[in-house]
Amino acid sequence: MTSNGNCREAAAFYAKALKAPKPKIMEYSEMPPDPANPLDPKLGDLVMHTVLYFEGAYLMLADAMPGSSVRFGDSMSGMVGSKDEKALRGYWERLKEGATIAMDLGPQFWSPLYGYLVDKFGVGWQLILDE
Repeated sequence: MTSNGNCREAAAFYAKALKAPKPKIMEYSEMPPDPANPLDPKLGDLVMHTVLYFEGAYLMLADAMPGSSVRFGDSMSGMVGSKDEKALRGYWERLKEGATIAMDLGPQFWSPLYGYLVDKFGVGWQLILDE
């Protein structure tokens, strides 16, 4: 997942929402110097790479370099499937902070529990209880 300069905030939000341990963040300032392509010092604190580990899965995040156009849309969304209903409901409650609910978490003909929301960062999330 690529952000427009707010990756650190997004990583903290998703770590809390997904009950992931606090991630180690690698900044652009940690890259080896390249005299042919020097890094603007103002960009050094942008997130080059971080990973959230949860439920045996992981989510990778980074900041795009300024000038790169990152636009979230409705053609893709994150999908969290779990066999643990309590955990899934917890993810839902935490992800819905500031979100727009497209389909509230509830029973559907294809799953005992499914919901879809677009979080405060504009990222779509589908949560489904695996049987």
